[in-house]
Amino acid sequence: MRAVDTDEAQARRYHRRQFALTLVDLLLGVLILVWWSWSGAAAGLAKALDLRLRSPAAVVAAITLALGASQTLVTSPLDIVAGFVLPRRAGLLTQTFGSWLGDRAKGLAIGGLLGLLSVEVVYGLLRWSPDRWWLWASGVLALGIALLTAVVPVWLVPLFYRLTPLPDGPLKRRLLALAARVGVPVTGVWVVDQSRKSRTANAAVTGLGRTRRILLFDTLLDTFTPDEVEAVLAHELAHQLHGDIRRGLLVQGVLTLATFWVASGVLRAGGAWLHLAGPADVAGLPLFGLVVLAVGLAALPAANGWSRHVEHAADRFALETLPDPEPFIGAMERLATLNLAEREPHPIEEFFLYSHPPIGRRIAYARQFDRGLT
Repeated sequence: MRAVDTDEAQARRYHRRQFALTLVDLLLGVLILVWWSWSGAAAGLAKALDLRLRSPAAVVAAITLALGASQTLVTSPLDIVAGFVLPRRAGLLTQTFGSWLGDRAKGLAIGGLLGLLSVEVVYGLLRWSPDRWWLWASGVLALGIALLTAVVPVWLVPLFYRLTPLPDGPLKRRLLALAARVGVPVTGVWVVDQSRKSRTANAAVTGLGRTRRILLFDTLLDTFTPDEVEAVLAHELAHQLHGDIRRGLLVQGVLTLATFWVASGVLRAGGAWLHLAGPADVAGLPLFGLVVLAVGLAALPAANGWSRHVEHAADRFALETLPDPEPFIGAMERLATLNLAEREPHPIEEFFLYSHPPIGRRIAYARQFDRGLT
């Protein structure tokens, strides 16, 4: 059996197991929210907290933390298997369990804080404008997401990785020249110490405006040729040149607006079933969570389809920019191996779950491009 066939079989087994764990995790999350809503636990806790705290914001915070803690407690065994055990067995992960737990704790803390702020904004606007809260909340959160996108490379990435400037030399000059040639200004090139945690390789152009910078995994530098590194970066620069980050923020804003509009109707209609005092009653938070989850799942195929289109356009730009498609093909082959990518997933799996075209199709497209058939 060829090495490619062996890798594909291993990748298929790995991704099938991950998908099964994702489905179980999703089901448990739904059941937890349903239990909080229909058992009366959320209403009882909200009433008790309101008598003690006498502050709507404090009650919202307490209910949000209780929901988050219950979700984390129930699903943490699945998270350990999916995030540590399976990647470690597959050879993707190299960090110790203690190091992984530390990263997981930091991720939960950051995500929990951002989630809590979002919920406080939503319920504050619910109390202030019960009829139009969904419009104001979607605008505020869209602004917050844009701000977060700008500060990610400066504040958040260093919490998980050590970043060092790429030393001056031919590769740095080559990458900066590529960015200048295609018209994407960057503040520098930084190396991410990914090898301390995983064998996976990637690159990114992150940030907005004066925070925009090139990030290269050290695993990319260690295993890819300079031509292949340039090919990967050309793809990432295309996203900046095409305005994909801004378009992505717009799509996210529209989805948030639609989600909140649906939630507004559901909270009003469901208030009688759950005996809510009104849409701003924090006892409806689990129901709100179910709406967010349902709308997100319903929009997933369309969002991933749009993302695949964007990624294909970035591939085409990279191939048009490079003098030779072979480095792009070589980079895709290496990424498939290092990241244990499934080259030819089932079409249904691709339709629902893939934000990028399957790597086998990307390689085939590049080979056709080489023959002038695209």
